[in-house]
Amino acid sequence: FIIIAALALAACGASDADAPAKAVESYLTALVEKDGDRLPTLVCGDWEADALIELDSFQAVTARLDNLACSQTGTDGETTLILCTGNIIATYNGEDQALDLSGRTFQVTQENGEWLVCGTR
Repeated sequence: FIIIAALALAACGASDADAPAKAVESYLTALVEKDGDRLPTLVCGDWEADALIELDSFQAVTARLDNLACSQTGTDGETTLILCTGNIIATYNGEDQALDLSGRTFQVTQENGEWLVCGTR
């Protein structure tokens, strides 16, 4: 029983540690799916207007995520820094353009128990 309980607790701890990266993955998924209803629930209030502007930039294209992987690279005070690899592939008039995700570090904070994207660097 002790071994099973220890494994269960370890699994919970790992998922908590991955929560900031998963928040960024959810944000990027909402962007490419053009999910304007869900996007505001994934970002902090101070960054909502910027997130919606970013969402608007994808309205004229078909977009998808390619080889997305996000991980924590550090912290800055209460902000968790997340770097993603992979691309957003934006297709317009039959032409694909790869937008490299590794050029931005996402800033994620926890508000009311939820991890929210609050900007980029």
